[in-house]
Order: sequence, then C-alpha cells, then structure tokens
Amino acid sequence: MNPNRMTVSQRILVLFVAFGGLVFDGFELGLMPQASRPVTLSLMGEEFTKEHGGKWFAWYTASLMLGAACGGIALGNLGDRWGRSRAMSLSILIYSVFAGLGAWATSQEQMLVLRFLVGMGTGGMLPNGVALVSECWPNASRAVIAGIMGAGINVGIMIFGQVTKIDGWAVDAESWRWVFKIAALPAILGLFSLFCLPESPTWLANRGKTKTTAISLTELFGSNLLRVTLLGIALGAIPLLGAWAASKWMVPWTDEVATAALKSYEGSDASMISYYKSYKGNVQFWWALGAIAGSFLGAQVAVWLGRRWSYFFISLSAVTLTWMMFQFTAPLEKNFLPIVTAQGFASTLFFGWLPMYLPELFPTRTRASGMGLSYNVGRFATAVGILAAGWLLKEVFNNSIAKTGAACGLVYALGLVVIWFAPNTAGKSLDD
Repeated sequence: MNPNRMTVSQRILVLFVAFGGLVFDGFELGLMPQASRPVTLSLMGEEFTKEHGGKWFAWYTASLMLGAACGGIALGNLGDRWGRSRAMSLSILIYSVFAGLGAWATSQEQMLVLRFLVGMGTGGMLPNGVALVSECWPNASRAVIAGIMGAGINVGIMIFGQVTKIDGWAVDAESWRWVFKIAALPAILGLFSLFCLPESPTWLANRGKTKTTAISLTELFGSNLLRVTLLGIALGAIPLLGAWAASKWMVPWTDEVATAALKSYEGSDASMISYYKSYKGNVQFWWALGAIAGSFLGAQVAVWLGRRWSYFFISLSAVTLTWMMFQFTAPLEKNFLPIVTAQGFASTLFFGWLPMYLPELFPTRTRASGMGLSYNVGRFATAVGILAAGWLLKEVFNNSIAKTGAACGLVYALGLVVIWFAPNTAGKSLDD
C-alpha cells in the first residue's frame, strides 16, 4: 500500500501524536540532569558530598541509557512484529508510568530501577515513532518530517527548562517530587494513541506479502544486512556518547557553580537570588533552543550537503564547540550562554540527520528493528561511557566536571572517520 492512500487528516494525526510522544520523551530526558543532584541531596541528607553528586548523576544516567538500549531493541522489534502504532503507544505508557512513580522513591536504588524502566519506554519511542511517520508521509516531505521528528525531543527539554525557571517551581532538594508527578501525564497520550491512531499502511502491506510477521534480530546480522547494521549502530552511537558522556554534564556543572554562588552571596537582592536559583533552568532552556534548531535542520543539511559530508561537518562542529564550552568559558560567565546555545545547535544536528538517513538503510520488514538497534545498541556503550566519565571525574580530573566534559567530548571526532564507510542513500525510496 502506498503511503499516499492515507487521508491528509490521518497523516497529520500520526505526525501530531508521534511528535507529542517525542516531546514528552524529551521532558523525561531533560528531567534527571536537573533533578539528580537535588534528589541525591534529599535522599542522602547530611551524608551528601560534592563527590556523591557526580557519582549518582553518572549512575542515574547510565541506568536510563541501559533501559533505553534494552527498550529500543525490544520495542523496536515489537514494532516490526505487531505494528509501529501499537509499539509506540506502549512505549509512551511505559516511560510515563515509571517516571511518575519516581515521585514516591525513598532511596537512590529505587530511583535507579525506575530510571531503567523509564529508559525502556524512551528507547522504544524513537524507532517506532520515526518509522511510523516516515512510512505515513510521502517521500517528497521526508526532510521536513524528519526535521520535525528530530526536534521533538529537544522541544520537550526546552519546555522542561522553561517550566523550572518559574518562581516557586525550582527543582531543588526541598521540592523535586512534583516534577516526577507531572512526568506521568503523557500516559493520556499513550492511551489515545493505542486506541485511536492508524497503523502504517506500508507496514500493513509488507506484512501481507510475507508468510510470517516474526522478525529475528539475527536477521539484521546476516550477510545481507550485517554491514549496514554495524554502520547504523556506529553512526547512532557517536552522537549519543557525545551527548550523554560529555555535554549533559553541562547541567550538573551549572547547578554546582550556581549553588556555590548563591551560598556565597551576601546581598538581599531578590532578583539576584532568583537568578542563581533559576540559572540551571535558564542554561537548559538556551541549550534546548539551539538544539531545536539543530535537530530540525539536520535533515535539511543532509539534503544540502549530502549524507556523508553533512555528518562529517556536524562531527567537526560538535567536537569543537563541546571543547570550547568546557574549556573556554564557565557557568555565570558572560559568554557561557551563547556557547551553550551554539553547542546545542551543533551537537543535535545529528538527531535530525539520523531520522533522515537511518530509515534509508533498512528495508520495511526490518526497519523498526534496524533503527532500534542503531539508536540503542550505542546506548549500551553510552552507559559504559557515562560510568567511565564518572570514574574520570573522580580518579583523573579531581572532580572537575569541565575537564571531564571536554575529554569525553572528543568522542565526536570518531564521526569524522566512520561516515566515509557509510553508503550514500540520497534519493532512495522507503518503499521496498
């Protein structure tokens, strides 16, 4: 079945729900970089030290990444077996319910388990949402649609940053449980999607041509697909490693500096006190603003410069600006926010590029599974990378987040080499 056989209203509904699922996905991903230090401080009380802040941020993030890796693979495979729409709906329900339960966590260990389960849902959302929208919209619209989908997560992060800037809505050690309760609200969208969203006509037509709907993950590592599967994993892993093992340290770094500045402030100016309290939310907002533009334009850059050259220049920009952010400026300095915004733009061009390129690598029968592997096997490496960053922070860089982030940001340089082994898929149709 041709995607054009869907009505315009059906295609718009699919795009709206999938985009909404990614926006709330971004809300979940933006939550813990802001909340990890307050959560740890609240749960540990007087035992909390600066070292604990970095350690538990690494553990919470690694747990999320491991869950996302498992969920992306399992739920991506489910999308090929049961349908993109149902698997995406299940993903939204999973990340919403378990995020909401975080409001009642009473120990770091409970929060670790819940972050793993939240990761299961966030990992499943991306491959199924992107596969569904890519197959429901005509090829002529794919660059724009891929840009919209790529921007979804960062819109959610920006909304989260904006919410926490509101007076009285700060995420601190005395008040953090409210934000986990809000994170449960996307379950409403998940239920709507489960019962009201149409399925991909391309998936339905392809299923009818095969004798079985069962997709074996080993099929992706067979002789026909091995090379593209490994390349997809590498191309997806590099930006994930860079984002979570490097640039996400920006927020706890900001929290640490702004909190210290607030404690040492001896004045009584209410605007200055508010400035320090809301600064990490402000930083996350400006990063996400750049990230929205970057993730939206990533697909267009892939069209303008070609698949290979665009990934090369994105990698070069990301490694340069990440190094500058951690080594040539610091939170509260005048040039910090402009560099943060530029780094957000450059490092998230990848996430508009990937929804454009990855669907072109895999045939319909294995598309969600292949994308699930590409996005999420890299998350296993990311989880290890995050824990390694935590070890570097403590053992090598004497708890200097700036040095740790700069060193880990060098992973973006791998993209300068890997991309030249990838096939050029420009002009390829998604119809088998």
